[in-house]
Amino acid sequence: MLIIGVLLMAATAAFSALLIAFNLSGGPDYAVTLFGSTPFTLNVLGAFLSGIALTLIFGLGLWLMLGGAALLAHRSRKRRAARNAVAERDKLRRQLDDSRTAPPAADYPARGRTTFSSSASRRLAHRLHLPGHRH
Repeated sequence: MLIIGVLLMAATAAFSALLIAFNLSGGPDYAVTLFGSTPFTLNVLGAFLSGIALTLIFGLGLWLMLGGAALLAHRSRKRRAARNAVAERDKLRRQLDDSRTAPPAADYPARGRTTFSSSASRRLAHRLHLPGHRH
């Protein structure tokens, strides 16, 4: 879509520039000359309507180009978000694997409050507490 829009815009601009460059002489009827040949003759209303048509074609090309650029940006944001999600998932998986392979019961204190590592506090939080029983 982006390429089609750029091509439409370039073709319209080139055609308009050629028409202006080769047809600077005015009159009641305009004999359009392109590269030495006269493909058609326009009156004032025809020239006005052909200008409107060229403007609409240029606008369509611009719209297609901007739509393609927006679609490209949206896709790249989605790809970047997916890569970040995969990286975060892998990081969390490594952390989980590291916490499962850590030496057991080395982090449990005998008494009092001490700071636990995140894996040890998770293990303590999931243990059943028996009345009168100390860790």
